[in-house]
Amino acid sequence: MKTILVVDDEAKIRDVVVSYLNKDGFQTKEAETGSDAIRIVQNHVVDLVILDLMLPDMEGEQVCQSIRQIHSVPILMLTAKVSENNRIKGLSVGADDYVTKPFDPREVVARVRAILRRSDAQLLLADRLSFNEGHLVIDSLKQHVYCDGLLVSLTPNEYKLLLALAKYPQRHFTREELVERVLGYDFEGDARTIDQHVKNIRHKIERDAKSPAYIVTVYGTGYRFAGGTI
Repeated sequence: MKTILVVDDEAKIRDVVVSYLNKDGFQTKEAETGSDAIRIVQNHVVDLVILDLMLPDMEGEQVCQSIRQIHSVPILMLTAKVSENNRIKGLSVGADDYVTKPFDPREVVARVRAILRRSDAQLLLADRLSFNEGHLVIDSLKQHVYCDGLLVSLTPNEYKLLLALAKYPQRHFTREELVERVLGYDFEGDARTIDQHVKNIRHKIERDAKSPAYIVTVYGTGYRFAGGTI
């Protein structure tokens, strides 16, 4: 049974979300502060975090960044901030998806299930992919990525996007194709979300993110993977 951590300083919101999750078969844990959320992720098995952006002790983006430093658990953000810049900021610090307040709790449960399906999906064809004399290694058995022998911290969606591209070097993918492969057919956000994920990956695996050797932009189309396999 999957365990969902619900992080919100409003007890009424936590109660509603927890109730719907429990009815749908999930176990739940609760936190009302960012520090409590980080502590729970450090000390307990958590399969997904539902994270409010407005917390009393720190901003949700900061909590998301702190969690990302210790765990790749999927994160669904709850936000009253509706601007595109705020949504992009949330994705840039490691969130996998977001729901805008006020929300239907049934939508939250549906988003949780969709994210978990994507996280559990096995997209792997080879056990180990190596590029540029071992500079970049994707270990599909452990679902780890290494650069120069050092483990790279990728979110679940970043990992799946990198793998989806690396499995088919030189193939051009549209943003819409990558959304379907990585975020799922039920993803209702903007296909430009892929751009932010690509930007994040480049900063983590490229020697020069401004002149990428791996994920190359195909102008007017989308992206392709240009690294050579060894």
